[in-house]
Amino acid sequence: MAERSKPERRRRLSRPVVLAAAVALVDREGLAALTMRRLAADLGVEPMALYRYTDGKEGLLDGLVEAFFAEVNERLRTSVEQARADTASAAAEAPWRTELRRVARAFACVVHAHPEVLPVVAARPLSVPVARRPEPWLQLTEHVFAVLARAGFDDRTALAIYRTFVSWTLGCLLVDKRQVVDNPDEPDPVLRLGLHRLSAADYPRLRALVPHFAEYDDERELTDGLDKLLGRMPEAPLDAFYGRGAP
Repeated sequence: MAERSKPERRRRLSRPVVLAAAVALVDREGLAALTMRRLAADLGVEPMALYRYTDGKEGLLDGLVEAFFAEVNERLRTSVEQARADTASAAAEAPWRTELRRVARAFACVVHAHPEVLPVVAARPLSVPVARRPEPWLQLTEHVFAVLARAGFDDRTALAIYRTFVSWTLGCLLVDKRQVVDNPDEPDPVLRLGLHRLSAADYPRLRALVPHFAEYDDERELTDGLDKLLGRMPEAPLDAFYGRGAP
């Protein structure tokens, strides 16, 4: 039976196939499980076969970022109708704000689908010059700047809005309520959150607020905070909408 199943696992390799398998492996077992040997085993090939599509572990990390942003862009491409509905229902709102909210929602959906990939997505691009970042990242970034340009913002203002938008979106999604759970199997809230490990005398405010950390709703925080931030941005000189939406 084992000998018969092995050929069935083999598939025609391509870079998208290899990267999809890498993302699936990280989804299942975490980033530490991602190695060329383990990925090759999942694909039913020899490790050397993968070097045609990625240049080792570092290349796989870049590939995770590439696959992540490709999925964000695909979500945007397939949600054009929703974008039009959003624009119609928010007629009093500047259209560029509506589109940035749509981008943030698409990004958040992919984060929720692949939470183990997010730390790589947040940190990896910082080690790579902009011109060498994956094409899907470039496409999404170009799209955001095009939205702001079509609204009439000058370059300096567009860059400020972009940095605020990215910082808030990443920051909200990086705050994970699971990080405050000390023992998930413990029914007592104090013990589950490990509050007994914190001195009440030394950390009174931290002890009081940790339970609220565990109730963190990243989707609500993301949209509410983004609305407040975008509402404080300057009005666009033009009321134009980048109607084709997705990159």
